[in-house]
Parts: sequence; C-alpha cells; structure tokens
Amino acid sequence: MTGKPRRSYETGHRPKFLVVVDETPECDKALYFAARRAGRVGADLLMLWVISPPDYQHWLGVGELMKAEAEAEANAHLEKAARRARDVAAIEPQRAIRTGPRAEEIVRLIEEDEDISLLVLAAGSGSEGPGPLVSYTMKVAASFPVPIAIVPGQLGDREIDALA
Repeated sequence: MTGKPRRSYETGHRPKFLVVVDETPECDKALYFAARRAGRVGADLLMLWVISPPDYQHWLGVGELMKAEAEAEANAHLEKAARRARDVAAIEPQRAIRTGPRAEEIVRLIEEDEDISLLVLAAGSGSEGPGPLVSYTMKVAASFPVPIAIVPGQLGDREIDALA
C-alpha cells in the first residue's frame, strides 16, 4: 500500500492532517484533535466525507437526483465540521467529497495528495469495538502510506487539549 513519497515538509508544501467526517459520535473527537493539532503545528486540515455508492443502478433522472441529495448532505456535514474546526483552532479546513467504499477512498485520497502526512481517526468507546475504520487501518497499518493517530473515544475536549 505504499504510494508515492510524502512532500509535506518540502519547499512549497505544507503538512496536511486528514480527518474522516461522518455521523458517528467519535467523529467529533477526531475532528477536535486534528483541528487543535493542525492549529498548533501550522498544518492544514483536510476533512473527507465519503458517500457510499448506490447498490444498484437507477434511471438517469433518479440517480442524478440521489447524487445531488447525497452531495448536499455531505456539504452540510462538512460545513458543520468546518465551523467546529474554526471554533476550536481558528483554522479554515479544506474539504473533499468522494463516492465509493470508504477505506478505498481514504487510501486513494492519500495517494493523490502528497501533502497528507497524518490520518486522524477516533476509536468508538462502545461495546461494538473501535469502529470499522480503526479496525481496517489496524489490519493494514504496517503498509499504510501515512501514520495514523487514533484518538480514544472516551477523551474529553480538555484531555485532547492537553495532548494536541
């Protein structure tokens, strides 16, 4: 899974922290940590929303309408996350929307953007386990293209402030 080399710290480049935005409760922990850390070290923050691909083909008009609705929902979630990042770290995050299997789109974005130097995820704190993204990245961590920061789901904002 190793891709092209990272250029985050070369002249004309800047490190970028990638955080996946979704509707899980732990998402805010990852966003908070990534924003605080990016603000502290002068990195950029890139927020990614991944739209699940439809399970079947639609008639052209219906499919286009569904795509537009999914993109509008993604933009609304990313705007809410951007407000949170601005509030906690006074930074303006970048945004990306992708359609496809989530894990594949994360890796694809990292491979395309050579300034991404860190993937920030948060572990779920419920009995269901750490969550599918954390579980996936742990399986492929040895060959993942960038370091992965996993924020424990039970940490509060004050505890994250002390770490970020």
